[in-house]
Amino acid sequence: MSRLLISLVVLFLFVKSHAQEKIAKRIYTTQLLKTPIVIDGDLSDAGWDTGTWASDFVEKMPDEGTPPTFQTQFKVLYDAQFLYVAIRAFDDRPGLIQQRLTRRDGFAGDRVNVIIDSYHDKRTAFVFTTTAAGVKGEEIATQNGNKWDDSWNPIWYTNAKIDANGWTAEMKIPFSQLRFGNDTAQIWGFNVSRNIFRENERSLWQRIPNDQAGFISESGELHGLINLKSQKQLEIQPFTVLQYDKYQAEAGNPYKDGRDFKINGGLDAKIGITNDLTLDLTVNPDFGQVEADPGAIALDGFQIFFEEQRPFFVENKNIFDFKFANGRDNLFYSRRIGGSPNRTANLAAGEFANEPLNTTILGAAKFSGKTKNGWSIGVLESVTANEFSEIKQVDGQRRKEIVAPLTNYFVGRAQKDFNKRNSFIGGIVTATNRDLAGNFSELHKAAYTAGIDFQHNWKNRDYYFEGNTILSHVKGSKTAILETQQSISRSFQRIDATHVNLDPNRTSLTGTGGRVEVGKKGGGNWRYNGGFVWRSPELELNDIGFLRQTDEMIQYSELRYLWQVPTKIYRNIELRLEQNTAYDFGENLNKLSTEFRARLNWLNNWDTNIGFGTNSNVYENSFLRGGPRWHSPNNYFLYTFVGSDETQKFSFRLGYVQSKSQEEVFKSNRYVFRTNYQPFDAFSISLDTEFRKTTNKAQYVTKVDFDAEKRYVLGKIDNETWTTTLRMNYSLSPNFSFQFYGQPFIARGRYADFKYVNTPTASRFEDRVNEYNTNQLTAGFDADNNAIYSIDETQNSLEDYRFKKPDFSFAQLQTNLVVRWEYIPGSELFFVWARGGSDSGNPENSLGSSLQNQIFEASLQDTFVIKATYRFVR
Repeated sequence: MSRLLISLVVLFLFVKSHAQEKIAKRIYTTQLLKTPIVIDGDLSDAGWDTGTWASDFVEKMPDEGTPPTFQTQFKVLYDAQFLYVAIRAFDDRPGLIQQRLTRRDGFAGDRVNVIIDSYHDKRTAFVFTTTAAGVKGEEIATQNGNKWDDSWNPIWYTNAKIDANGWTAEMKIPFSQLRFGNDTAQIWGFNVSRNIFRENERSLWQRIPNDQAGFISESGELHGLINLKSQKQLEIQPFTVLQYDKYQAEAGNPYKDGRDFKINGGLDAKIGITNDLTLDLTVNPDFGQVEADPGAIALDGFQIFFEEQRPFFVENKNIFDFKFANGRDNLFYSRRIGGSPNRTANLAAGEFANEPLNTTILGAAKFSGKTKNGWSIGVLESVTANEFSEIKQVDGQRRKEIVAPLTNYFVGRAQKDFNKRNSFIGGIVTATNRDLAGNFSELHKAAYTAGIDFQHNWKNRDYYFEGNTILSHVKGSKTAILETQQSISRSFQRIDATHVNLDPNRTSLTGTGGRVEVGKKGGGNWRYNGGFVWRSPELELNDIGFLRQTDEMIQYSELRYLWQVPTKIYRNIELRLEQNTAYDFGENLNKLSTEFRARLNWLNNWDTNIGFGTNSNVYENSFLRGGPRWHSPNNYFLYTFVGSDETQKFSFRLGYVQSKSQEEVFKSNRYVFRTNYQPFDAFSISLDTEFRKTTNKAQYVTKVDFDAEKRYVLGKIDNETWTTTLRMNYSLSPNFSFQFYGQPFIARGRYADFKYVNTPTASRFEDRVNEYNTNQLTAGFDADNNAIYSIDETQNSLEDYRFKKPDFSFAQLQTNLVVRWEYIPGSELFFVWARGGSDSGNPENSLGSSLQNQIFEASLQDTFVIKATYRFVR
């Protein structure tokens, strides 16, 4: 391993870059519009007689730097309020142009992208997309094109038409949707991109070589914009929601009578404070049309990361993003806001409760934007209400019990570009404050984090040095801080951990984390980087962020080689070698990992991905949930995925992943099948199914007391998981669509061969555990008829301890039918029918039987929602 690290360092220091070709900046000079234009996709309007056509596009992929299959022309005009763009996409076979109808931001079929860096900061751009079917899409590109966010939904206008020469498109973009400075003569970064779908070909007006590290920074320029006036954005969107729920009634429960009906309303608004900065407000937000989270089972005890899907938090989320390490860890995880209540109602026998599913967001506001002088600013403030469960007592009286406290969430984010936009430095602060009047002794009273990030690029942005560092501080009762110390992310109670101490009298914790990385990301065929990540034991982010594990120091490095010039066999190839070494803060070596990956895009548009790797010297501080350090066996993994040509009406992807350890302690096989079928332009159907079968002789079960000792019980689990996601989309027009989403999920686990941990760091697995014999373990039931195992470890015919039978079978079905009509730009009408449910069953049943018994024969809940919005725009 040390030899590999030395080799990577030598390569980093001595591999020479390929001398990049110097590409001249192209300039387009726009003119004032003289005659009004109707946005119908037809370029015959007299208004288009003004100005000059630009052309001479150059292929970006697959064969960079060569003439494209068909040329493209564009023209740009403007008036006091709008920017107008005309596109002529030549094609001598117009019958083969792909006019795939999708919802907004579908990005399917033939399309053109207009890329506008109105800040001219060479890092950020507004991207407007029109397809040959007239479907619009928008993105905000940040980090010089490394991040593309399609959650942005501005008001603008477009249309497209097919003719004998190919297809044409028109765009009308309000200046109020863009951000720019106060210069009399504006200069913007500008580029136009075209995708010919059937050829899987992309071409650009401003050529950008594939080995160029930047994208937005390499755009051409738009000149001729004179005396533009700043136009502050003002949009107000009230909404009304009607919801009806139908489900199986629960006998005697007044809160579960089989049906519920409610009417709700709220308001969203965008207010332009300046031309650069916008205030977003939401009052009583509704998230009724949001898809449910996918099914998942966490056998390792860690929390599961689910993507944000709520529109208010999704839009412009990149502004608040602060991923400080090498995974999903982030100082801001918006799903903490409005999540499930912190506790459930405390019920006596015979009582019933009306439990809220989520905490109520009283209101939220975002203040964000980017200024002409290079400042990116984001401020978010949100308040969730005291949440109560209403309880019907045995005597018929009703009481309320608080289940979530009034909480305030705050996030402040800023970045400043400098050094001719080659460098930036930024920071973030977050604060979570709770009113714990309801005696929530288990929660933090307050939680604060702060971080600094930076990046410096040099040598035409081919090389970079970047990093960040963060600080966290949480305060609360002794109970709250004790629980934090004992959580699976820390496990300060470990008896063999000499670098951490469990202190039941502490009322605060302070931790740090961060990352530094240096590397080469452009120029020639070689790419490489190396870095270091750390998370101190007391680091805590989970009040408003996401943090899985602490007490880690990881060194990592990566080496890549790219073939980017097509041949008669392939379009491009990438080979990648990765290595990392993990320690804890006690300087214990916890893991050595290596991985090799290869990605091949064939000339026929098929692709192949293969990889394999090893993990050795594996130790886990959290495996025994507060117990001593555990030595896992060395293991390897391999995978292969093959995908067909996605430009065809039918495409598929097959995948296989295998993991296996030494001594056959662990083995897993995962099978993946994904397919997409588009029989005609307006309809598509996709199916994504996965099956995983895992056998693990060392699955953690529980911890029990035995005399003065702790017994950490493990078992052999045979675990099978199957999930399928079905999506169907039918569009009558770009503004009227039907979408169906359905996902059954089944997970089953059966345990056997129970054992307890003896010597957790022994080199051989059989020396780490003692397996119970048939005289020590007896299956039975407790007084509540729960299945248990009774343990007579001393074999004296007396029970020493017991634990619940851990077998499980869980099934879940989620379906969602959404009809969406954007009746005028920005104003929508939704009809939603959601049907689903979940249930536990007999683990002895097969997966097919579980699906039948726990889903198709079970009582499911139906939810019907009608939501209407109207957007007032000034």
